[in-house]
Order: sequence, then structure tokens, then C-alpha cells
Amino acid sequence: MKFVSTRMKKVFSGGELRVRLKNVAMPIFLETLLVMMLGATDTFMLSRYSDNSVAAVGFVNQIVNLAFLVFQVVALGTSVLCAQYLGAKEGKKEVQVVGISIALSTVIGLLVSVALYSGGHAILSIMGLRPDLMADGLPYMKIVGAFAFLQAISMTLSASLRAADKAYYPMVVTLVVNVINLFGNYILIFGAFGMPRLGAEGAAISTSFSRGVAVVLLFLFLKKKHIPRFPLQWFLPFPKKELGNLLKIGLPSAGEQISYSLSQVVITYFINMLGNEALTARAYCMNLVMFSYLLSLAIGQGGAIVIGHLVGERHSNAAFVFGKYGIKLSIFCTFVISILLALSGEFIFPFLTHNKEIIAMGIVILWIDVLLENGRAINIFFVNSLRSAGDIYFCTIVGIIVMWSVSVGLSYYFGLSLGWGLAGMWFAFLLDENIRGIIFVKRWWGKKWMSKAFV
Repeated sequence: MKFVSTRMKKVFSGGELRVRLKNVAMPIFLETLLVMMLGATDTFMLSRYSDNSVAAVGFVNQIVNLAFLVFQVVALGTSVLCAQYLGAKEGKKEVQVVGISIALSTVIGLLVSVALYSGGHAILSIMGLRPDLMADGLPYMKIVGAFAFLQAISMTLSASLRAADKAYYPMVVTLVVNVINLFGNYILIFGAFGMPRLGAEGAAISTSFSRGVAVVLLFLFLKKKHIPRFPLQWFLPFPKKELGNLLKIGLPSAGEQISYSLSQVVITYFINMLGNEALTARAYCMNLVMFSYLLSLAIGQGGAIVIGHLVGERHSNAAFVFGKYGIKLSIFCTFVISILLALSGEFIFPFLTHNKEIIAMGIVILWIDVLLENGRAINIFFVNSLRSAGDIYFCTIVGIIVMWSVSVGLSYYFGLSLGWGLAGMWFAFLLDENIRGIIFVKRWWGKKWMSKAFV
């Protein structure tokens, strides 16, 4: 505590910062849970339709999620700048950032939508999607891709509301969207109420419609609860500095996430070489293990907002102490959930599929994932925290180097060269997450991030 001023000692010891984390993280936790359930709903409902549809949609989503990460360029920059400007009480700059972000995300989203829709077949062919999965994968790719711009806009709107301590509203929107998607999936995947039985295509239609509803609701909440209007005179002359800061944060930050998603696409290509069973087992496992790091995502995103506010208020030492508290909480929660999930594996997988090979692979993966999640919890918390404090480039450089050398390189070596299969690849992911975790812990304790604020 010697690093913290007397006043901030009292604030932290009195629990004010912990209360702030709870108030921000709990709505984010519920929203993230609902977002994960949105994706898991498609997978689990399709599992009642066919294993091939699950494998095809899981394969396509790796590519679509990579495209969605392009939208993080805007969303990440919006979150960091809005949090710091709110802490510094610079309301005009906050409005400028949100206005620029909405316009930029719309343009980027439309460009990505055109690329995914028009190039869907070529992309899936290049990535090596098996011909027997193309009938399910291509329609899903075209429909979800055509409406990708909706995700770009909603991510930016959600980021601005969260940074302003209004995470409750994106949570409510996500709840509504989940209910709509659930009913849409039931009707369109299985052909209920006289509708055609569309399978993966039906899941894509339902998901895209739900995203459209989300954009409308988020716009309404933004205007009524946060920014009622965007005065034209605030954008004349055009605030180039805010656009520059937005891209300065967003490009390298999104670059790290795009690198991660690209590495996962390459790894998916490797897994495709193992067969449909491995692809399907991975799709099931990815949707299950998301629940292991659900709380760490909420704590990481909520903690980043609090740290951004503290940095904006020029209380970097309090941010340092708060970071030590947040990471301990994140690791503990993640470990408990991942253990419970591993113990439940032999009961969960038979519910999803009757294929004994998929069940056996899935159970082994969940136990390997217990140790993997320890590193992931550290990465999620400190990457978010370092970005929020303005330390952007370090996370990107470390992420790209370690991901490609360890995760991609060793997954090929363990999984294909040594013949360890999907379990060997998951062990490579374990090493990747924990190596990066150790590096980011040292970075936080080194305090070099304290001199990199944008305010």
C-alpha cells in the first residue's frame, strides 16, 4: 500500500473500488453469459439436427469471428477513450469519440458484409471445408456475412454505454435478443408452425434478425440514457485528433485479437485434417469452455473500465493496487468453474451426441482445459487493463509472437506430427495462454504502463 496516497488507501480499503467493479462487472457478466448462450444456442439446437451441421457452423464461425474482430478496431478504441474522458470529465470529447465511432463502424461493417457474402464460397473452399459440410456451411456463411454490419454497429454502441457505467442497458438488449433467437431457431431449424425445416440456414436467419433488433434497441438506449444528441458544431471542424487516438488504440488492440482469430483459423485447418469427429468435438468444447472464462471476461472488462476511470482521474497507483485484487478474483473464479465443468464432462457430452469418439475426445479436452483457463484468466484481465491504461503496443507484440510460435507451431507438432490429435493441440493452447500470462503479470508489476495515458 505504500504506492498509494493516503486518500486512495482509504478509498480502496473502504471497498469503494470493489463496489465499482461489482457494479460494472455484474451487468457485463450477465450480458457476456447471454452472448455466449446466443452462440451456444445455435450449436446445441443444431446438435439435435445433425453433427455435420454443428461441424459446418463451427468451421464457418471461425472465419466470421475473424471478420467480426475487424470491428474491434472501433469498439476497443471507443471503450478506452470514453473511459478515460469520463474519468477526466471531458464530456465533449466523449461525444465526439462516440459519433466518429458509430460512423466508422457502419462503413467498416458494410465493407465486411459485402466481402463475406460475395466471397463466401471461395473463402470456404480455400480454407478446405469438406464437400459434405459445404451444403450447411455456405448458406450460413452468406446469411450471417450479409448482415455482419449489424454486429459492427452494436459492438460500438455497447462499448460506449459500458464505458459510461451503463452496462445494464446492453445486458437488457442481449436478454431480449436471446429470447428472439431461441424462438427463431426453434421455428426455422426444425420447421415448427408450418415453416420450412432449414437447419443451419435457419439458425443463420434467426441470428441475423436478432442482431438487427439489438442495433435498434441499443440506439434507443444511447439516445435516452447517455447521449441525447450529437451537436453538429462539435464535429466542425472534424475532430481529427480523436479519430487519430481511436485508431491509435483500436488498430494495434484489434491486431492482437485478429492475430489470435487468424491463428485459430489456421488451427481449424489442422483440425479439419483430423476428420469430422475432431471438428465436431472442438465445436462442442469451444462452446462449453466459454462458460469457464465467463466471469474472468466480465471481471477483465469491468476492471478495465474502472482502471480507465482511475487513469483519467490521475490515480494510477490506485489502479495498480486494484489490478492486483482483480487478477486474484479472476483466477479463483475461473479455476472453480473449469473444475466443475471438467467433472461434468461425462454427463454433458452424451447429451450432445451419441458418437463415442467425440465424447471421449471432449472429456479429455475439458480436463486439459482446467490448466489452460488459469493462463487465459490472467491474459484477459491484464490485456484489458493494460489497454485501458494506454499500454497498447506491448500486448499486441507479445500476443502475435507467442500465439504463432507456440499455439500454431506446437499444435501442428503435437497434434499432427506426433499424432496426439485434438488433445495435443489443446495442450499447445495451454502452453500459449500460460506463457503470455507470465509475461503480462511482469508487465503490470513493472508499472511502465503508468506513463502511457491518453488524457
